[in-house]
Amino acid sequence: MPLLGVGEKAPSFSMTNHDGENVSSGDFAGKYVLLWWYPRADTPG
Repeated sequence: MPLLGVGEKAPSFSMTNHDGENVSSGDFAGKYVLLWWYPRADTPG
């Protein structure tokens, strides 16, 4: 998947949040959202 540019809309997604609840992009319709993750947080090294 190509990287998004500033101001581009994100594709539809769903994921588990830090509380173990499923969330999807539709839950945030009409709102600004900042997605932040640490890709190596659960990996050695």
